[in-house]
Amino acid sequence: MAVWTGGLIVIIAVVIPTIFNSFGMEQGGRFLTRVFKGYDRIVVVAIIVLVSAAALRFWLSHRGAVDVVMDRPEPLVLTAMIVVAFLIGFVWGPESVALQERAFAAHTEAEKKAAYDAFFRTHTLVRGLYVLNLGLGICLMAMKIKRWLK
Repeated sequence: MAVWTGGLIVIIAVVIPTIFNSFGMEQGGRFLTRVFKGYDRIVVVAIIVLVSAAALRFWLSHRGAVDVVMDRPEPLVLTAMIVVAFLIGFVWGPESVALQERAFAAHTEAEKKAAYDAFFRTHTLVRGLYVLNLGLGICLMAMKIKRWLK
């Protein structure tokens, strides 16, 4: 959870402002596309680890080896995060990247305007999904901390 959520915080707070203050919009946009592709791969690994750990705890608790399983809201929040990550990585993210490339390749002002309008509509959705996942990650970590402190 720390890698998934913390990685996004670092990208939002440090990487994005640094890139756009150092490069132009096209170079910065392409660079950030690669950054987020790498981040999305890390999220897939985090999902595998989290789901595997949850399955192991569930299995061990049913065998009586441990008495700690996830509280009821935790699997729901984790599932929501996985669904959002899927939408970003396999639905809206690739669409946004394709629209970005179309905007960068446009030649006339009318083409550029139409392409950028389409890109920013989709990109706004993708950004919102990333922020939603960040909020869900913070919520899940807060639930875990609250349970650990009991």
